[in-house]
Amino acid sequence: MDFLRPASWEEALAAKAEHPTAVPIAGGTDVMVEINFDRRRPDHLLDLSRVGDLYEWETGEETVRLGASVPYTKIIENLRAELPGLALAAHTVASPQIRNRGGVGGNLGTASPAGDAHPALLAAGAEIEAESVRGTRLIPVDEFYTGVKRNALAPDELIRSVRVKRADGPQQYSKVGTRNAMVIAVCAFGLALHPRTRTVRTGIGSAAPTPVRAKAAEEFLAAALEEGGCWDNGRIITPSVAKRFAGLCAAACNPIDDVRGTADYRRHAVGVMARRTLTWAWESYRSTAAGTEGAA
Repeated sequence: MDFLRPASWEEALAAKAEHPTAVPIAGGTDVMVEINFDRRRPDHLLDLSRVGDLYEWETGEETVRLGASVPYTKIIENLRAELPGLALAAHTVASPQIRNRGGVGGNLGTASPAGDAHPALLAAGAEIEAESVRGTRLIPVDEFYTGVKRNALAPDELIRSVRVKRADGPQQYSKVGTRNAMVIAVCAFGLALHPRTRTVRTGIGSAAPTPVRAKAAEEFLAAALEEGGCWDNGRIITPSVAKRFAGLCAAACNPIDDVRGTADYRRHAVGVMARRTLTWAWESYRSTAAGTEGAA
């Protein structure tokens, strides 16, 4: 196994072009596990840890550009207001040591359906900035996952950053695991309310071959909130609406039975998490709306 260690982004792209099968590694929290257990034995490892650009982020008026290697700890500490769903997801990643090393780019590159960041990125409507010596393109997160541990990157492309719109409403995240830390998700759920466009987005992890959205549930809830005038008056969401939303989220799953949980349990758990995160998010929205009215 050859070890490639570029000192700049340009060198990294050139190395990836010359060795398209090279496996990128930065934090190593996913790749090294597979190598240690002899599940993967690539001809080349492409170490990106010296590429400083990947550890930086930019906060614009509307969008956050998050370098692929920004550690989860930095997201928690610095981007909680701009990317609340992703910050909540980051809190659930493994241990402090791994949160200090791992980043969103690795989660995306591995494309495991159980990756902790995926539901939050789907709910937020992120875009992945992929680059090669041929140029740069933005891939909508909805189009990024192409199969079990497969993504839309071309062989010569690397993930440079993730672009996420700053939250314009409440975002929530929930994860079920066999313990509180150092655990792969049995299933996970992300929810984002977007008052500006009066839309809802969801993300479901570890309950289908790829991370998925519950689009029927999103459309139902957005219509129910609009019909009830809830965006304007902050009216409490009725139990029947919450129950229907939860059921549609569960129906969007296509899980399997494995050592971590059964398919039936995953569907049930996703429904429970959908109802709970909706309750938390809507209470946050109502309190914010009430505060705005009081200030006016």
